[in-house]
Amino acid sequence: MDGPSGSGKGTVSRLVADHLGWRLLDSGALYRAVGYAAGMAGLDLSDAEAVTRCAETTKIQFRAAADGGDTRVIVNGHDATDELRTETAGAAASAIASVPSVRQALVALQLGFRKAPGLVADGRDMGTVIFPDAPFKVFLTASAAERAKRRYKQLKEKGLSVTLAGLQREIEARDSRDASRAVAPLKPAVDAVLVDSTGMGIGDVVAKVLAVVKL
Repeated sequence: MDGPSGSGKGTVSRLVADHLGWRLLDSGALYRAVGYAAGMAGLDLSDAEAVTRCAETTKIQFRAAADGGDTRVIVNGHDATDELRTETAGAAASAIASVPSVRQALVALQLGFRKAPGLVADGRDMGTVIFPDAPFKVFLTASAAERAKRRYKQLKEKGLSVTLAGLQREIEARDSRDASRAVAPLKPAVDAVLVDSTGMGIGDVVAKVLAVVKL
């Protein structure tokens, strides 16, 4: 399942994986984790060699939450789950994702998630680059205004100080970066089913995605 930031891929992918009893890969969390680790190390995100070394050495683990909530992401031994959800982490992920050697460093890690009985992979190039032979592909999208409202609600609930207008500008800027990068640009796979979640409830979106999966 591919799509732009804030389209609901994470929530929808998790619910679809739970329904099917399949494994889940949040590929965006990998890039956010590397961006976070690079920031903690004080690296210049435009230094391709440095961030590639960071991608190769950063230890990333996914752990089930004790309370049954969202999966926790452990970066170099630190639970960075909450930090990885910020727009700052998203911007860092977008920046390093444009570096070919960083993407290559994370390919093998992503492919390792493909195990029986099945995998729901959430990202931006899952259907076009990482799993081009996947039998079911969905491109989940929503308007920038809708995605900004969703992100605003999420971040305000966490007590973070953000503005709706600022979030929309960041989302539109990230969309532009992701779609125009030379390596693995954000775009639907030719055989992907487009699902626009603008104005839809989460249950309806999940139902639409499950309708694509014909087992």
